[in-house]
Amino acid sequence: MREPVGLRRQRILAAVRSRGAVRVSDLAAELAVSVVTVRRDVEELAREGKLRRGHGVARPVLPETAPDAEPAPRAADGGPVAVVVPERHAYLYEALHGARTALEEAGIRIALHIAPAVPGAERPLVERALADGARGLLIAPRWRAPATEEADYAWLSRLDVPTVVMERRPRRGSALHTVDTVCTDHWYGVHLAVEHLTELGHRRIVLAARDDSPTARAVRAAFTDIAADHPDVDKWAVVLSSPDATPDPVAESAAGPIALHTLMAESGATAAVLHGDVDALMLVQSLRDHGVRVPEDCSVVAYDDVVAALGSTPLTAVSPPKAEVGRAAAELLLRRLDPRDPEAARAPVRRVELLPTLKVRGSTAPLAP
Repeated sequence: MREPVGLRRQRILAAVRSRGAVRVSDLAAELAVSVVTVRRDVEELAREGKLRRGHGVARPVLPETAPDAEPAPRAADGGPVAVVVPERHAYLYEALHGARTALEEAGIRIALHIAPAVPGAERPLVERALADGARGLLIAPRWRAPATEEADYAWLSRLDVPTVVMERRPRRGSALHTVDTVCTDHWYGVHLAVEHLTELGHRRIVLAARDDSPTARAVRAAFTDIAADHPDVDKWAVVLSSPDATPDPVAESAAGPIALHTLMAESGATAAVLHGDVDALMLVQSLRDHGVRVPEDCSVVAYDDVVAALGSTPLTAVSPPKAEVGRAAAELLLRRLDPRDPEAARAPVRRVELLPTLKVRGSTAPLAP
């Protein structure tokens, strides 16, 4: 997914302000864009007076300070912050962008590590990052299965650098309970979806959700809790959103494709909550292939809002504050790394939850009489 121009230019400014003169070719490599693109960005930023151009180099603007003015606080010298996220995970890449912006504004470089989709992949990456001199860690483990999650608690809790866990909620009372975390309140996200559908008159609702991540399991648990107690929900059901949406897709491969249209017909459901976006778009296509129109016959709410708006019918979606989660996690880490506060490392642990929002689009409508 291409990075917005404004965000890319913010990163260029952050790099120049924290490092001084930076070669355009180095910026292009770090940003994964062409030298021509960076050169255009540097020219525009120079026209705005935000930096100075040199021959193949971008330089910071010389500050105009009063003789008695104190220098602005800078991050203490040290290594980068290591950021570990799963491969091919667009949701967490948006959180990464938020964290990167906050860290670069503070003059701290990040070292990004992509964890492959195998159990235990994060630990060797973290160990390598620390051996290379990382001063802190932001991590969003994949944790396809609860057993994998539990296995990571002990070693993550023993790291000797400040650590913040992003978009994950360790089990209460576990070793990782005493580590800073920032995540979305997924219970509230499901609450928004169910309230929206019941306000439109829908009384029978199906959740088609994954079961291969902590977010997926939180969404499933929240829906079961909310639907079972909701006075306006007469009937509900939970089903997998995809045949490979389990912690062990190989073991489940014989289950065959999901038949959401059959389940909805059997239960009389008129609405569905679908997690995540890609599965939601595919399930909407499958419903249409079987004569179920969205939203005329069935209202649909997607959960994630990464690509939900791009469907032929843009999907109403629960939208977690992905970039804000990353920024809040980075700010928590910066608090721990603050060289001006000798007590920062011993400050109370924080477990931060941010509320998602509901983006209403064309896939939900009042129940037809």
